[in-house]
Amino acid sequence: MTCYAPFRIIVWKGMLVTEPLWYLTKDGDRTCLDLYERHYSCYRYRDGRKRVLFAGPGEKIVLRTGDGDAMFVWRKFIDASGEQGINCAVFRNESPNLASDLIRQADAIADHCWPGERHYTYVNSKAVRSRNPGFCFVAAGWRRCGLTKGGLLIMERP
Repeated sequence: MTCYAPFRIIVWKGMLVTEPLWYLTKDGDRTCLDLYERHYSCYRYRDGRKRVLFAGPGEKIVLRTGDGDAMFVWRKFIDASGEQGINCAVFRNESPNLASDLIRQADAIADHCWPGERHYTYVNSKAVRSRNPGFCFVAAGWRRCGLTKGGLLIMERP
C-alpha cells in the first residue's frame, strides 16, 4: 500500500511552494525510536532488553517529519478495550509545527489508507504535562468521548 502525505503551502523566495510535513518510514526507524523513548507511554523492559521496534503488532503506518523531530503511529489491530477503528498509538511533537496541524495531516493520510475508519487514541491525563490533556487533538477537530476502565481518556475524530 502506498500513501502520500498531504502538503503544506509555504512562501519561499516570493513563491508559493508545497512542503510535506510527514514522510512514511518504518517501525524501528532509529530517530523515531529515540522520540518514542521520550514519550510517556514508552514501555521499559524489566530485564533491560534494548528495544528495536516501537509500533506494536497489527497493520501500521509510521510517520516522521523530515527533521525527525515529530512522529505519529497509526495502528489497525484488535483492541482489547473493544474500541473500533484505527488507533493513534504514539504521537510526539518536538518540532516547531503546531501539533494540531500535524494531527490533521496524519488524519488525511489515514483517511487515504483506511477510508471510512474511525480514528481514536488514548491519553493518560496523569502522565502528560498539559493542564488540558488532549487539547492538541481537540484543536485538530477531535473530541473527548469517555474513559477506559483504567482511567485513560478516549478521544476520537468525529
